Amino acid sequence: MNDFRRTLAAFLIGLAIGPAAARAEQVALMVGGVEKQIYLPLIVTQRLGYFSDEGLDVTIESEPAGVEAADEMLAGAVQGVIGFYDHNIELQALGKYTRSVVQLGLAPGEVEMVSTGHPEVQDIADLRGMRLGVTGLGSSTDFLTKYLLITAGLKLSDVTPVPVGAGDTLIAALRQDHIQAAMTTEPTVSRLIAAGDARVLVDLSSLAATRAVLGGPYPAACLYMDAAWIDAHPQTVQRLANALVHGLRYIASHDADQIATLVPDDFYAGDRAMYVAALARGKSMFSVDGRMPPDGPANVQRVLAAVMPGVAGSAVDLTRTFTNAFVDAVPVN
Repeated sequence: MNDFRRTLAAFLIGLAIGPAAARAEQVALMVGGVEKQIYLPLIVTQRLGYFSDEGLDVTIESEPAGVEAADEMLAGAVQGVIGFYDHNIELQALGKYTRSVVQLGLAPGEVEMVSTGHPEVQDIADLRGMRLGVTGLGSSTDFLTKYLLITAGLKLSDVTPVPVGAGDTLIAALRQDHIQAAMTTEPTVSRLIAAGDARVLVDLSSLAATRAVLGGPYPAACLYMDAAWIDAHPQTVQRLANALVHGLRYIASHDADQIATLVPDDFYAGDRAMYVAALARGKSMFSVDGRMPPDGPANVQRVLAAVMPGVAGSAVDLTRTFTNAFVDAVPVN
């Protein structure tokens, strides 16, 4: 009799939770390097169960560069991208409409590193004739590198961009002198410094440093999606926004060590203390509410227009590259 009761109880519990599980909506998000600290809010949100709390079954897929993630979304392979806001401006100039719906980062979180084997390089202008690493051609690191070169008085033809991704592939390229400098993010930055392989040339890891170099804020990491998909699935987008904003609130209210417990061990690249220290330094780059800063889009457009004739010659409507409507509707608690 007891066995029968246990079996019946298990059956009834299955009936109770089965339909709820079946109702979980599947959403696929692509990120340009899931292990990068600039995209940490996505991992925090997932690991804390905030997506599932919203009735979402979110699959996270990773590509080495953000430009590849955008291509996957436009091809319909995924519903959204965790990548840099600047792609929304670039895509609109090409006649493709996407929008940032949750702004995760208020600064690029990127650093231009130069090999310690080239002590003659003291500023960007000294990079003439060198090979510069970017995550991918057409990526945000590519855009930002070009802007630094132009503002330093160089022509884009003065250097050779090389797609090297991040992490191990970038580090190997620097060590082998296949590239002499590269733009990358944490934890790759700390790994290079700790090993004595590279030093900081230009810092875009904080809001203050970004303003000094780029003349204003450069809102970067965000969730962006095809505009038509957003309009057709507003409830799903709202659930994604709810979850991600809760993730941002968690980051804002916890210290780096607590946050680091949520990421997979392999994200530490073998040195948890180094990872935590880098996160403690860079945590301020993350938004606390997911809103787009008022002066952000115009500054990003100005930077892109300096390096991309297609953006410079296009009447981009910035109001169609982002929306705060979903984050404004996120419950307070």
